[in-house]
Amino acid sequence: MYNIAVIGASGAIGGALIEHLAYLHPGAMLTAFSRSQTTFADPRINSRILDYENETEIASAAVLAAERGPLDLVIVASGLLHDDETMPEKSLRDLSGEKFLKLFSVNTVTPAIVAKHFIPRLNTDTPAIFAALSARVGSISDNHLGGWYAYRASKAALNMVIKNLAIEAARRNKGATIVGLHPGTVDSALSKPFQSNVPDGKLFTPNDAAEKLCHVLTRLSPSQSGLCFAWDGQEIKP
Repeated sequence: MYNIAVIGASGAIGGALIEHLAYLHPGAMLTAFSRSQTTFADPRINSRILDYENETEIASAAVLAAERGPLDLVIVASGLLHDDETMPEKSLRDLSGEKFLKLFSVNTVTPAIVAKHFIPRLNTDTPAIFAALSARVGSISDNHLGGWYAYRASKAALNMVIKNLAIEAARRNKGATIVGLHPGTVDSALSKPFQSNVPDGKLFTPNDAAEKLCHVLTRLSPSQSGLCFAWDGQEIKP
């Protein structure tokens, strides 16, 4: 039976992903992990609370998700761009060590620790995928505007983690695909302060983004492991 786990399911994209995956895979086992209790209309979705800063809990979550069989798809949809105390930097004077540590903890460390415990539980008999939400602004070669120091750096670091994970996973699981996914700009709390600069037709609803990303996932193969792909299937260069 197809087995799916989504980490970060209380967010706009994470919630839409688990619901769309439930629609695509009617017979699947689905586990949704989030910081707070989240309720889904589909009774098949097993919703669990997870403290992303507690590695012991993450390890237990991996055991739980794979309790009835190996994992076929794992998506890390958690992330942070801003909150009530932190906004993206516009210039050097806005930089702070505290901001860097906070964003790296959420955007880089958490996906890496999730990978540490979930990737070994991926299916080895059939193709399996581990994906983490990244961002186009994490591309060094695509950076023409500057700013957003901590967020850009944390996503660039995540992309390097994904590359490392892909190299190591391939030694033990030839059918595994480890990728980063860029969902585009999604109408959510994360993008709300920055939506005025989004071109027409490029602000997606969470459901639109989930549908596009799931379509990308269906077209991946192990030969593409370690790369980052946008919502339209195009590879994002490092």
